[in-house]
This record gives sequence, C-alpha cells and structure tokens, in this order.
Amino acid sequence: MKNIFQNLDKAFENKLRLGIMSILSVNASISYNSLKETLEATDGNLASHLKHLEKVGYLSVTKSFINRKPNTEYSITDAGRIAFEKHLSALEAIIKGL
Repeated sequence: MKNIFQNLDKAFENKLRLGIMSILSVNASISYNSLKETLEATDGNLASHLKHLEKVGYLSVTKSFINRKPNTEYSITDAGRIAFEKHLSALEAIIKGL
C-alpha cells in the first residue's frame, strides 16, 4: 500500500487544484472567469493555484482580447493530463485497497 501513496501528486492535494484539473480534463480550454464561477473561488485564491499548476507545467495559458476585453484561457498540457490520470489511478487503487 505504501507504494500506491507515492503515486499521489502533491500538486493535486488542494481541493481547488483538484477541481481545476477535473474541469480541464473534460474541457479543451476554459476561461478564468468560468473557472472562478464554477469553483466559487476568489480572484487571489484561484490565481495563486493556477500559477502553481502553470509553474509545474500542468497548464498552459493563452491571453487574448475579445471585443477589446482581456480574456485568459487555460488548458491542460500533456504532462498535466498524464500526471492527473496517474493521481486519479492512485486514488482509485487506494480506495479499492481499503
């Protein structure tokens, strides 16, 4: 059982990061405002967790303008998808092992 816990990724220990990755794993991309609304997060809290996930290479960011308004879109990277799937598999193995 100890080896299973080693497959958990510390980047996903926070429930907000887990939520971000869950949303991005089923959507090609999503805007900052949509993430904020869906997760009911504050600007500061959401921004810091997005920045962390981007720093470890699990998210990519695209900034653009829509009708002269700034728009920030997030998408999951290949590395992020692999890490998240590995994390979910480890959680599933832990639950099944109990």
